[in-house]
Amino acid sequence: MYWSSFPRDAFAEFDRLQRELSRAVERSPSIRGFGRSSFPALNVGDTQQAVEIYAFAPGLDPASIDVQLDRGILTISGDRRADTTQTDKSTVHVNERFSGAFRRVVSLPDDADPDAVSAEYRDGVLHIAVKRRAETQPRRINVQ
Repeated sequence: MYWSSFPRDAFAEFDRLQRELSRAVERSPSIRGFGRSSFPALNVGDTQQAVEIYAFAPGLDPASIDVQLDRGILTISGDRRADTTQTDKSTVHVNERFSGAFRRVVSLPDDADPDAVSAEYRDGVLHIAVKRRAETQPRRINVQ
């Protein structure tokens, strides 16, 4: 049987310290507690043909979203208006809905084609597809 001279497991103690440090530097509360989230939440992935970015931004006017690509850096920015349904007599106790200016930046791989970018906003999700350059695509070479 293994016996430790520490009153607690050292790895459990390191895990606890890491969780406490993470909580100390996290910026904003979320529905699941404190999280490192920014607005809008992003999912970034890729296929052999394209880099796919999904930005989850419900309640935005598509005209208020600005998407720019400059030297391999994709920037998503805009402004989300504050909720105007509150009256002067109402008191807000919790307001978890983000409002104000936002900006997210994604670094793209070198083979991303800046001339082949599409962006579509539907049902609160912004989908951006950046195709890869044709010369970097895998291809079959016939042997003669």
